[in-house]
Amino acid sequence: MGAIAGINQEGMEAEVNRMLDKLVHRGLAGRRVIETKGATLGVVWTKAQAGFVDKMEENGVVLDYVADGHLAHAQFSNGTIELTRDQLGIAPLYYGRNRDGDVCFASEVKALLEHTREIHELPPGHRYSGGKLIQYYQLKKKRTLTEDSSLVAKELRRLLELSVREFTQKVETVGSWLSGGLDSSSLAALACPYAPRLHTFAVGLPGAKDLDFAAEVAEFINSDHHEIIVNFEELLAVLPDVIYHLESFDALLVRSSLTNYLVAQEAAKFVPAVLSGEGGDELFAGYAYLKSLNKDVLANELVDITSRLHNTALQRVDRSASAHSTIAHVGFLNPKVVEYAFRIPTNYKLNGGIEKWVLRKAMLGALPKNVLLRTKSKFWQGAGVGDLLARYAEKQISDSEFARERILPNGWQLNSKEELLYYRIFHESFGPIFNLAWMGRTKAIPKK
Repeated sequence: MGAIAGINQEGMEAEVNRMLDKLVHRGLAGRRVIETKGATLGVVWTKAQAGFVDKMEENGVVLDYVADGHLAHAQFSNGTIELTRDQLGIAPLYYGRNRDGDVCFASEVKALLEHTREIHELPPGHRYSGGKLIQYYQLKKKRTLTEDSSLVAKELRRLLELSVREFTQKVETVGSWLSGGLDSSSLAALACPYAPRLHTFAVGLPGAKDLDFAAEVAEFINSDHHEIIVNFEELLAVLPDVIYHLESFDALLVRSSLTNYLVAQEAAKFVPAVLSGEGGDELFAGYAYLKSLNKDVLANELVDITSRLHNTALQRVDRSASAHSTIAHVGFLNPKVVEYAFRIPTNYKLNGGIEKWVLRKAMLGALPKNVLLRTKSKFWQGAGVGDLLARYAEKQISDSEFARERILPNGWQLNSKEELLYYRIFHESFGPIFNLAWMGRTKAIPKK
């Protein structure tokens, strides 16, 4: 994604440029700082966004804009800054007040640390205006469809195809991160008719099952496939960079971001934009623990875990792509797809113990049978990372060190030595930050 930043004060061009310096990785194609009456606003953009620059900076408004609309924006009117974030939080946005009481904002926390340590995440579906948070959108259950499953699957495929087509036709060259799982494979397959030369990218340690599944999909859809095989030492080498860009020490989030960061790095050599399959598991009940829930509880749980994507999985996608000045399109989270998905009956999502049943039905004929039948594998598991980092942390951190350091200054308790390993790197990168309310943490899976 690109990035926006600014301060609710005139004459702050130097300060906003320093903020953009912290965000320059998000937009290597260009930058602009705008002086308006009462505010100084800045924006950087990626190569994929170059055609939309006029929309990203016009009439005192700065936007993080992509082919299918703006995801986060800031505007100055009537003496105040108004910030808006997209419905599900695909694009990040944070804000706070400096020593003079002026509102400052940025797409990443690191750009605000010079000005304030009291930082807030703007929640998805919210605006911040006049010092108040205003919710304009809330994700919730919809009236359930009554159509036959075949008709539902057909419409789902149409909407997914529309989501992919709208993006690929407005961005010059598109690739796809491809784990070989159902979600990423579906988007890659749907993109092929609209992308004259689709590049796909898979990453894993030697012997990782994702590599085999991804290669099978790539051959089936005839993409230009790129395979990145990494070793544990390479994961350790990029760990500080990943935590710096991710701005988190959540163990599962960091663990899954390592390979995501590396595949994004490779993709950036070939394409300015990629497709990413996040959201499929949340919309269509892809996680194993969901099978134990009754249909009413399941419907509520899907709303809850989709609402939590913004500072976990979507943060991983955003920071991995943005670290290399590319953009990622999460095709499953197109508003039309999300709206329709929450109208699909839960028994079409979990059917006979098969997760994402209706999505598998929708993609019949478009993917190899092995992939259509593949069960859920978490990103870090499928890539072969497993518990390698957890075992490494056990050797690096003694029991006494863990007992002494696991309680953070804000009262949070670290869950493992692995998480303490990440926190130490986080602290080294950003210094002491007492207020961490803006940081997401992975939801614990309910116990049976």
